[in-house]
Amino acid sequence: MEVVIVPDATAGGELIAEAIASLLSRKPDALLGVATGSTPLPIYRALAAKVPAGAVDASRARICQLDEYVGLPAGHPESYRSVVLREVVEPLGLSEASFMGPDGSAEDVQAACEAYDRALAEAGGVDLQLLGIGTDGHIGFNEPCSSLASRTRIKTLTEQTRVDNARFFDDDIDQVPHHVITQGIGTILDSRHPILLATGEGKAEAVAQTVEGPVASIVPASALQLHPHATVVVDEAAASKLKLADYFRATYAAKPAWQGL
Repeated sequence: MEVVIVPDATAGGELIAEAIASLLSRKPDALLGVATGSTPLPIYRALAAKVPAGAVDASRARICQLDEYVGLPAGHPESYRSVVLREVVEPLGLSEASFMGPDGSAEDVQAACEAYDRALAEAGGVDLQLLGIGTDGHIGFNEPCSSLASRTRIKTLTEQTRVDNARFFDDDIDQVPHHVITQGIGTILDSRHPILLATGEGKAEAVAQTVEGPVASIVPASALQLHPHATVVVDEAAASKLKLADYFRATYAAKPAWQGL
């Protein structure tokens, strides 16, 4: 696991956008897994700014969802399909044909989960998977004590996660669904390069447990330690509880430029 400490969220977004641009230059039809929420927005803004500037050609890129609420009506503005289309697909000038995600309104949710897991594999696998982290250490919606071998499936949200997400629903927790479809931890680990971005002091404990703690289902993100090419990008606030912060800074500063992120 590589840990990169950046000054702030803007710097983290730019760094990761550069990594995506580099990937697309090597593989123009790369499958990019995207996360929702406020944390990855600097990535999407930085990446979208590169398109008109000619710094990246995203015209053949493919986009896939990490997770989706269960039960929101089609077209609901806070369904993750709507959010990804609004924040990623449209700003990159892509069409819906380039986008794939699980069907959260399916009559048979379990079948929809299995179908999405198959679709990711049939698409050649996810080349780069963006991740955020919850204050309890969850990635995607793999809440604490999720199986580290889990595949795409339905999950019940914890009360804390529903409280955290109420801000997207007019601060009304009653509007936040209780269930989601999420890529499982095993599915996430199938991606060729998972990149986790964490910003703010509120994520510091979860980051420390993820990076320096044991691999344990109580901190689902700690499973990234098992991946041969996982990157954790954190701002100074989110890095504030890392015991090895100075080591991480030194190793990144000495990293050969040709290695990239």
